[in-house]
Amino acid sequence: MNPRLRRLYFVTPGHPAARLELVVAALRGGARIIQYRDKGGDTEARRREAEAIRMQCRQAGALCLVNDDVELCTAIDADGVHLGEADAAIEAARARLGADRIIGASCYDDLPRAHAAAAAGADYVAFGSVYPSPTKPQARRANLDLLRLARRELEIPICAIGGITPANAGPVIAAGADMVAVIQGISASPDPEAAARALQALFTVPPH
Repeated sequence: MNPRLRRLYFVTPGHPAARLELVVAALRGGARIIQYRDKGGDTEARRREAEAIRMQCRQAGALCLVNDDVELCTAIDADGVHLGEADAAIEAARARLGADRIIGASCYDDLPRAHAAAAAGADYVAFGSVYPSPTKPQARRANLDLLRLARRELEIPICAIGGITPANAGPVIAAGADMVAVIQGISASPDPEAAARALQALFTVPPH
């Protein structure tokens, strides 16, 4: 397992307002992984923003991943990509990115998909939505029993995503998640840095 694929994972919100500031707050709060996620069409604006976020991650010693866009990942020298079911195949992404960059794969509520992703060379898999998610209200649900089963069967890190906040992340971590990926649990908080710090601190609390 990659020892850097652990703990708090902040995914940038879809709206660009204050996105860089939120990344800085999350990093100050202890986030170890940042995923730049922007489905906008302005290629140059996306590249500039992604480069700024990658620079902040490097300064903080955190990983910078790009959602969905293998070419943007290479252009800004990010640490890797996160791929959904409609994105590039893991094998094609690995051929383009090489052995050293990280590839994560969304597996939703599908454990066989996670096994296939691991066999194809994914460095981690993500399950969710664990809780109802305001970002994706129609998302498939992945319960804690699935996380427990995945932890027993998989040899790569597991990320949980979907509706996770400081108030409900504890059971997710106890079920076996190596990482919790959070969007609005940080971005919608009145104090994003404090929310990130509270989430990160849960990884130091032994499970009951």
